[in-house]
Amino acid sequence: MGSHDVFRGGRMQKYILTVMLAASAMLAGCAGVPKGITPVQNFNAQRYLGAWYEIARLEHRQEKGLRNITAHYRLRDDGGIDVLNRGYDPQKGEWRTAKGKAYFVKGPDVGHLKVSFYGPFYDSYIVFGLDEADYQYAYVTSSDKNSLWFLSRNPHVSEKAMDRFIKKARELGFATDKLVYVEQKSMDGDKAFPMHPLKN
Repeated sequence: MGSHDVFRGGRMQKYILTVMLAASAMLAGCAGVPKGITPVQNFNAQRYLGAWYEIARLEHRQEKGLRNITAHYRLRDDGGIDVLNRGYDPQKGEWRTAKGKAYFVKGPDVGHLKVSFYGPFYDSYIVFGLDEADYQYAYVTSSDKNSLWFLSRNPHVSEKAMDRFIKKARELGFATDKLVYVEQKSMDGDKAFPMHPLKN
């Protein structure tokens, strides 16, 4: 191996290290909190587990056109949380699901997690609004304000609850004029709203 090969190898090692550091920084940044957003404190993970209905959101490609969207959370053996999202595609007549895993960023008493549906790539899952008395409503965002979800334990919410959500989201800088309101209705032959197969 000549001196030129050694030099080229050294440059390659530096390049690989630079790429790895950049990737690590990017992945770390994806678990950040948007400006002006404060995760819920005194968060109770056990009370948050189970099934939630998606009431409203800012549009996402993965959810576009779906109705009867639900999310279900279950504890993992490693201390994280299993995530299963499901929605019905009326055009194809089939259910679509997405499975992921989430881990607390600062501890289980802070509503800030990082969630992954694709291997090592994580994004923030931030609960910034919560019905702390009964855990019936939750306002959720990610690492930027292009993501917003209104979740409820029930498939429908009151006009007052919706107005309260929109007011808070608007004050925090979310584009509430672009909200998508999720259709939640019983399927033909169903006696109850379909939920996830996960059990707590």
